[in-house]
Amino acid sequence: MTAAQLPPVAPEVTATLVEELSPRLRKRLDAAVTKLGARPTHRDGDTVTIAVDEETDLRMHAPGGVVATADALTCGCLLAPACVHRAAAACAAPAADPAPDPAGQETPSEAASAPHADGTASESTGPAPESTTPAPYGTAPAPDSTTPAPDVASPAQRVAADAVWSAAAAVLEAGVEGAGAVAQAALLRAAHTARLQHLPRAAGAALSVVTLLRAARAGDPSYRTPDLVTALAELLGTAHRVGTASGAELAAVRGRARRPYSPDGSLRLYGLFTEPVVTDSGHGGARTWVAGLDGRLCTVGDVAPGGVGRALGVADRAVRLGESALTHRELGRAGLAVSGATVSPDGRLGAGKGVKAVTARGAAWTEPPLAALWETSPLQQAVRALRATSRYADPDAGGSDLLFLDVELRGAVRDPGGTCLLASCDGGIAVRLAVADDDPALAHRDNLMLLATAPGTRLRIIGRLLPALHPRLALLACSHPTGEGTIDLGFDRLRRADLPVPDAPVHPAPPEPGDSGANSPLHLLERRVEQTVPAGRAALGMLGDVSAEARRLRRAGLPTAAGLLAALCASAARRERDAFGRLLPADTDGFATHWLAAARYTSAVSESLCAAAWEPRPEPAVTG
Repeated sequence: MTAAQLPPVAPEVTATLVEELSPRLRKRLDAAVTKLGARPTHRDGDTVTIAVDEETDLRMHAPGGVVATADALTCGCLLAPACVHRAAAACAAPAADPAPDPAGQETPSEAASAPHADGTASESTGPAPESTTPAPYGTAPAPDSTTPAPDVASPAQRVAADAVWSAAAAVLEAGVEGAGAVAQAALLRAAHTARLQHLPRAAGAALSVVTLLRAARAGDPSYRTPDLVTALAELLGTAHRVGTASGAELAAVRGRARRPYSPDGSLRLYGLFTEPVVTDSGHGGARTWVAGLDGRLCTVGDVAPGGVGRALGVADRAVRLGESALTHRELGRAGLAVSGATVSPDGRLGAGKGVKAVTARGAAWTEPPLAALWETSPLQQAVRALRATSRYADPDAGGSDLLFLDVELRGAVRDPGGTCLLASCDGGIAVRLAVADDDPALAHRDNLMLLATAPGTRLRIIGRLLPALHPRLALLACSHPTGEGTIDLGFDRLRRADLPVPDAPVHPAPPEPGDSGANSPLHLLERRVEQTVPAGRAALGMLGDVSAEARRLRRAGLPTAAGLLAALCASAARRERDAFGRLLPADTDGFATHWLAAARYTSAVSESLCAAAWEPRPEPAVTG
């Protein structure tokens, strides 16, 4: 049995079932989840049956696809309903997405002011202020009862945020190895409470942490520790800011229960390219990028369970938008006239009944309005893309992570992540072009390796920013090397006959930049932040003296990083004793505060160094 075979369970249902267990059964819960995962299942309509043993079945009733109440889980064992099986089944199943805001509408302050980006992560890409002691976690004072304060969190919201903080800090304290079903249930309860108090951003972040914890503990090959680092820092940061934010910042911290498609009138759209979409969860499809007259980017997608095979098939199916008969690959080179358009905050075009779309003339990449996308400097494009890809960007901020560059190919270059194609663009910037997807069924790798054999070739390209300490893109599309038109590098396969015949000496590859931060020792702090997540606070508490690492950071001009590293490790090792010499409980809040400061700082500095790598390089002096 896998989690995908079970219906999603509402977070509050899982939390309730775990909370109702006796202390003895809670100790057995993780083992019960593992044991239940090996049992066969059977689906009959809205009901999934799990064979607990040869004589006992457990049923999960999910009308509408979600187990919404505790009574919907029934077990045939003698101890039911007080058995461990119901809670184990709920913990083994995916957590359902939060229901819409119970009030059905935004709070007054949310309606009055639009959310904006997280000021600590999106509006600034520079390092955090030079302070080695992060501000202690706390809550804002309660507003004066005689003065209305609609733009300040209510006392109930601050209590809900405190519960989220405490549950997340407990997970950080224990690490993945210790954050079993009971710790996850505490997070689910906190998520449910946050949703009831109109804090959907915190609720969604808590569910993301639970999903990643389960993937890590199950050995899911798609799990990556940096993803859980980001999710935990987002959760802790959001919970902390609920008590201190006000006005528009509070609206962004609260978030939105839904990210609806909003009306956008009539649009004239021009196709750019189509890319395959293949996810670790087994979904596949295609996404076609289009641009409006003002250069705004939108997408038309079709992604569903099916993997790479479905991705290859969907590319030649008609797009689901109005009366257009264009396929995704045709739309990537044609145009659309849309009336009654609806667009989501992240640029996805809606396909509702009121949307009308007909085929129209497209535009070449060298013609207006598309040509303007290549006229912005690489540095400005990189900074814009970083705002969109920031680990802690506001979900409603929108923006694109695509870059549009004119490059000259220089050949293959070895890279820790595999072979890349080195190219140079305006300003003497050396850019590594990486494979967007390594699946052999897609054309990405074969095309990149073929282009690497044609140094000196000039191309107009579209790539996705890969944040790194040197300029790096995932190559998605390019102009045809010798002919007209464009190449969707995930779907179209180049041939050697498509490459130009060399007729001039190839310029040498540009020197690697020496001042972009590529040799920054920031990883000394980053690895300690990541090390905490799998094994918990104890992993750092046993490190001992880190003064040598701190000195190296200071010598590199990163005194804040040095201070944060020392404070983090000291907090991890600190254990107070009472008058009788007995160890007191660890300060989980203090450690979580130091860890959060370090996580957010390393993210901000990494983004700053990434942006600096895209600054134009001075041309080498010519000597006689």
